[in-house]
Amino acid sequence: MGRLNEKNAVVTGGARGIGAAIARAFAEEGASVTIADVLCPEGEALAAELGSSARFNRLDVTSAEDWAATVANAEHDHGPVAVLVNNAGVVDFGPIEEQTPESFRRVLDVNLYGAWLGLHTVVPSLRRAGGGVVINISSTAGLMGYANLGAYVASKWGLRGLTKTAALELASDGVRVCSIHPGPILTPMTAGMDESITADQPIPRYGTPEEVAVMALFIAADATFTTGSEFVIDGGATTGNMILAQD
Repeated sequence: MGRLNEKNAVVTGGARGIGAAIARAFAEEGASVTIADVLCPEGEALAAELGSSARFNRLDVTSAEDWAATVANAEHDHGPVAVLVNNAGVVDFGPIEEQTPESFRRVLDVNLYGAWLGLHTVVPSLRRAGGGVVINISSTAGLMGYANLGAYVASKWGLRGLTKTAALELASDGVRVCSIHPGPILTPMTAGMDESITADQPIPRYGTPEEVAVMALFIAADATFTTGSEFVIDGGATTGNMILAQD
């Protein structure tokens, strides 16, 4: 307990799924947490559950005004922001030729532009905190291609690249920037997906949001000699082909 004492954290997409698990884990380790999301009832309920260490702030990550207000409110309540988790994300399935321009743009706006806008807005606060950590939740789709997920893959590869650039630019300010690349995780985003997609993984099951939260906590609290790095949590899915390996 106490690994994040006196740290002020903002977690986007924090009302449910991976974001909610990270918010809980950070609060349990002493952080003050702003749960930032467009899902107001869920976010308010989680903040109430976590008590005085948490607050909910409505945030559309594509809105510069929302970002400015979120960071200002977090600072007002708990001082400069020391940890930002860019977790908010959306997905849209379908082949490239059938996806609409509007759908493609929306996925990139939320998953990539929203994370950039968060970084852009929070950097002065991180400096006022004397340094800190930014964790971008990418995906194994930021490490390899997936058919019928063109926009999602493009956004997550972009977020991986943004992580590298931010790590280089912010190192002199004492700010570390890393990305997490989850594989199949049991969240509302994966609800309804065929469980058989995990059958050929070395660890043949879905991961849990809590397992991703453990990794996020490690990066935020313990990985003090790490920046620009990619942390993969995918049951070994990107390791190789189990079927061929067994032949």
